[in-house]
Amino acid sequence: MIGSVEGISDLLFIPGKPPQAEVHGVLESVPLNAPEPALTGSRIEAMARTILNGNAKLLQDFLEHGACDCSYALRDACRFRVNIYRQNGSFAMVLRRLPAEIPTLDSLGLPAVCQEIIKENNGLIFVTGGSGNGKTTTLAAFLNAINQISKTHIITLEDPIEYLHTHQQATFSQRELGRDFNTFPDGLRSALRQAPKVILIGEIRDRETLEIAMNAGETGHIVYSSLHTISASQTIHRILGMFSKEEEYQVRERLAGSLRYVLGQRLVPCKNGGRRLVTEVMGSSLRTREAIMMGENENRRLADIIEAGTTAGWHSFEQSLVKAWEADWITEETAMLYCTNKARLRQRLDTANTRVRHDPNKAPTLAAA
Repeated sequence: MIGSVEGISDLLFIPGKPPQAEVHGVLESVPLNAPEPALTGSRIEAMARTILNGNAKLLQDFLEHGACDCSYALRDACRFRVNIYRQNGSFAMVLRRLPAEIPTLDSLGLPAVCQEIIKENNGLIFVTGGSGNGKTTTLAAFLNAINQISKTHIITLEDPIEYLHTHQQATFSQRELGRDFNTFPDGLRSALRQAPKVILIGEIRDRETLEIAMNAGETGHIVYSSLHTISASQTIHRILGMFSKEEEYQVRERLAGSLRYVLGQRLVPCKNGGRRLVTEVMGSSLRTREAIMMGENENRRLADIIEAGTTAGWHSFEQSLVKAWEADWITEETAMLYCTNKARLRQRLDTANTRVRHDPNKAPTLAAA
């Protein structure tokens, strides 16, 4: 099943349903060759215990928190990131498929400005978006690109390790939560003593980790990480929200000095099947630093600053969605559904439609794109 169908991202094992595969964002049932097509909690528990393989730390996490994360490999087939959790008193599992090959920036359809992002040698770079929108894959592609060109030490702190990098120009130390270090703050503190130039933190989940990451970015390291935020503006607010009001000014000052790029991404359904990556990119400039330090207002909005930065390769989700619509990859309805600012996108689409009505030769086609 995994090898015969393209576009499978996740496998779901939930009591009362047959196994399900998410194909291009849509769940499809996988028939079982068994008298009872629906899975039972005991059957899922047996599979989960095989994956856990008696790991005491993972079993403790499951018992204490109701869920645990790990990786699992099918020999000569593929690897998975696994979340085993309890629902309604029973075991359930979701397996995220991990491609065997680490993708390139070009193969993911990432914007050209990403070639500039990998040249940064200090500060913070965030890849943001909702769960299942490819943040981990993009981060792996960044490290893969650095691996091709830079003789440097890269340390990754992951939960769990998803992509296995080989040593090429760079030297990798990949560390897994629960196996190689106990907490992200502990792992990050020790990483600073291990002579890295590049540090990957799979996800920043708490204030302590963020504070150490900012310190690393300020002391000559480049730190890549992810956040579950939907825009550059919300990313700034999420970071500030990890600190008290009394600390806000100092955090704004530090963030303005250390933040290099925020790359937001969403996978949107295409007209002809599959999904396409749309992005938002914000870099560091005098105007963005001012907005971060002083806060946004009517005359100082990060969304406006981003859209004015096209010469530097910056762009908003709305600009990306209009471009995808003009190329005939997505529908108008899809664009409206996945945008951040509906009023702004509606205005842009209306303008584009008016242009098409006056000049039919400019109608959106894939060939024209």
